[in-house]
Amino acid sequence: MKITEIVTSTVIVPNGPPVSAYYGANTYVVARIRTDEGLEGLGYTMLIGGMGAGAVRTYLEESIIPLILGRDPLRIGAIWRDMYENDRGLRKKGIPVYAMSAIDIGLWDLLGKSVDRPVWHLLGAHNESIPVYGSGGFLPYTVDQIVEEAEGFRAQGCRHYKFKLGRDDVMENVERVRQVRAALGDDMEILVDANQRWDVATNIRVGHALEDCNLFWYEEPVLADNIDQCAEVAAAISIPVATGENEYTRYGFRDLIDAGAAQYLNPDIHRCGGFTEMMRIAHLAAAYDIKIAPHLVPELSISVLAAIPNASLVEVLAGSPDNLWEVGPEIIDGHMAPPNRPGHGMTFTDEAIRDYTATQ
Repeated sequence: MKITEIVTSTVIVPNGPPVSAYYGANTYVVARIRTDEGLEGLGYTMLIGGMGAGAVRTYLEESIIPLILGRDPLRIGAIWRDMYENDRGLRKKGIPVYAMSAIDIGLWDLLGKSVDRPVWHLLGAHNESIPVYGSGGFLPYTVDQIVEEAEGFRAQGCRHYKFKLGRDDVMENVERVRQVRAALGDDMEILVDANQRWDVATNIRVGHALEDCNLFWYEEPVLADNIDQCAEVAAAISIPVATGENEYTRYGFRDLIDAGAAQYLNPDIHRCGGFTEMMRIAHLAAAYDIKIAPHLVPELSISVLAAIPNASLVEVLAGSPDNLWEVGPEIIDGHMAPPNRPGHGMTFTDEAIRDYTATQ
């Protein structure tokens, strides 16, 4: 089998509330990998808010596609290595890894279709379903709105819910967590996310103030590039720290692990290097008994979580569009199962392709 063509497109998907208050739309850079045997793999990478999507597509078209046309698409490891090593003058963070991820995701989709098996079987088939955590609770929310959203997830059987920290009045955030805990009771796990908003001292102050709230984790306390400061927070508070959504490849996650920066790692399959690299990250973390709870992209992340022994949770964002996939991921009794369709199992709806594909 040979790759004969890779067709790219840009799909701009409007967000519903509450996400739309922050990001009006997310942009998908799509790569359809076609072969001489008539099979096609769907690769894509999502950029939240659309920032950088043009650069990702340009890098994909100029630096990656010419490199892999004519190659055997089933040699995924070799293609990943060549994409990574091809441009030694550009460090593999950000835009290049987004582009690599799109190709890797498409190749695994193609491999699964070629053998009529779902990707999670090919990766290891370890878990049949994974607990879901509801994600939302944006800063403009009132406490009542946070509780209402959490109860909506609880009605679907979910027992984990995450909301944001970062209001200007530091102690107001603490009070909001206390009120949410009181309203939800002790049978709902609460996760909080600082989204890189605070310095070390503020995070430690807040973390200490919240120690009696029985929080499941405290996410992304400081700027993602400052791994040593994240480790400083993790060492100073009793709440487990989660981070990694803004990290790239196994080398970035190795640095997080070496620093002792987190008890939970949150790789994003579109940012970390696709299925191939997320599996490497998960196996690296397993050697340290560190759990994996990916950032967003549940429709793909679930296939990795189903294949590893150190899976924790899959994230489902409140307000995610419901017309994007022919068959989208489902929450059943608070859990998500991986798709049993060949490949990664995801196909854009005709409506999404028609309404959201950019003209240029």
